[in-house]
Amino acid sequence: MEIVEDTLGVPIATFLARPLFAHIATASPDGPRDSPVWFLYDEESETVWIDADRASNTFTDRIDDDNRVAVGVVDSEPARGLIQHVGVRGTATLEPFDAERAERLYAKYLGTGRETWDDRFRTYIEQPPESATLVRVTPETVVARDQSYRPAPTY
Repeated sequence: MEIVEDTLGVPIATFLARPLFAHIATASPDGPRDSPVWFLYDEESETVWIDADRASNTFTDRIDDDNRVAVGVVDSEPARGLIQHVGVRGTATLEPFDAERAERLYAKYLGTGRETWDDRFRTYIEQPPESATLVRVTPETVVARDQSYRPAPTY
């Protein structure tokens, strides 16, 4: 993984551990497509994991056709002037569903107590459908930027 630019001010892994939405961009015959997703960054392997379902996520078909992807993660709080961004370009593969990895991904957004989760997430882990899959994004290049600014005072 080549880090092209890093002005983030915190380790990239620390930023990616936040429960932020990512967007995965894929190619299609009709032009690029962008899908908001939950993700898990695995610092050890330097990979991004995205929860997916072949029955309901069309980006899985696009990855089958062209595995070049981009993933963008933004943290923005205009009242504080916060704008931080990590952009990843790389290749994606569709991997078999791994309930343990998916549980770690869901816990990032829902908390560690699976018993408190909405039923659809708990059931998905306990009884995944045949269409369940995970997308593994292997970064080739990464750009990490802090583009924060001093916000205007509010009156």
